[in-house]
Amino acid sequence: MSGPVPGTPSLLRAINDRAALQALLERGPLTRPEIGTLTGLSKPTASQLLSRLQEAGLVVLDGIREGLPGRTAEVYRINPAAAYVAALDVTPDRIEAKVADITGAIVGEHALPTPRRPHGELVDRLKAALRGANPPGRLRRVVIGVQAAIDPSTGRLGYAAAKDVPGWQIPDLVPTLSAGLGVPVDVENNVNLVAQAEQAHGAAQGHQDFVLLWADEGIGAAIVLGGRMHRGATGGAGEVGYMPTPGAPTAREAGRYANHGYQALTGGPAVLKLLRSYGVRGADFQHAVANAVKAAEGKGQKADDARAGLRDIAARLAVGLAAITSVVDPGLVILTGGIVLSGGETLRELVEHELHALTIPQPRVRLSSVEGNPVLAGALHLALGTVRDQVFSSTVAASSGSPTVPS
Repeated sequence: MSGPVPGTPSLLRAINDRAALQALLERGPLTRPEIGTLTGLSKPTASQLLSRLQEAGLVVLDGIREGLPGRTAEVYRINPAAAYVAALDVTPDRIEAKVADITGAIVGEHALPTPRRPHGELVDRLKAALRGANPPGRLRRVVIGVQAAIDPSTGRLGYAAAKDVPGWQIPDLVPTLSAGLGVPVDVENNVNLVAQAEQAHGAAQGHQDFVLLWADEGIGAAIVLGGRMHRGATGGAGEVGYMPTPGAPTAREAGRYANHGYQALTGGPAVLKLLRSYGVRGADFQHAVANAVKAAEGKGQKADDARAGLRDIAARLAVGLAAITSVVDPGLVILTGGIVLSGGETLRELVEHELHALTIPQPRVRLSSVEGNPVLAGALHLALGTVRDQVFSSTVAASSGSPTVPS
């Protein structure tokens, strides 16, 4: 039996290049000695590596750093213009776009209002949103977050009524959008993207098994098992808004995409109606929840009623979470969306208490910690991961004498 095949010089160069690029991404501008220390490379090897990366257009000189008297060191950084990616968050009312360079820095953003019955083709609307974000260069990838899910067996968008996603009900959706926009496109469920943002930058960092519950106007969830997003056979894993729930009408009575199940008990309109029954008012469900939290801090009958209303909301949310927890047994549940974020730590504690009263597993319950639009944050994370792999692999291919990845 032959022994292990030793690494070829080209393979070792490629490994070193990737290690240096990763160090520059994570640590920012670095000197040659710092790169050598972080990668374990000698000074001559680090110098050769930097020359290769500069020639490939992936690294640029970023000035001089003063050191000990008489000593200076050149500083290098990732070339931000090496690639650009875009993220789109599509809702019935608007398309929000962000563009980032390969380092993750935001270089453009735009919000395009869209009427409920939009005029023009879907591709035209997406192009308009991207143009508004004014990318500095050609985009290498676009990730689109939608309030629905791609069925991998058909390539069509599912788990949403046509009126909620007008223009999206077309076959081979991803190839069609990629061809129309002239750039590789991924279409992902918006709540799944929020979970990816939490895993990369937020409350789920370091967790391999967790559930994220999005409680807003609508209800959705994302399930991560073994560090990977679980999507299900038809892409509908996490579409818990349709989950049959005690006390709520089912699809049999209400219709397939009508207001039924978990959504009917815990969605924004239901929460607003519930709090009004406890005497808590608000311009919308978010304001009503925030007003209930504020009122609950006081004394007297109004405070008692507000606390009772919040406990009722928590109990309703916990019923659905208990069903998910009993099947998935996650170590962590993350709460996000307008309802729970308006309720803050007060509502989080109540949900955790109610959930632990219903289930044998007692996962930790935490609030989202991703700032800004988490759908866009997750979409950019997904796009950057794919494009960095492609762009950095071009150096690997060049080092081994293979053709580089086309631009």
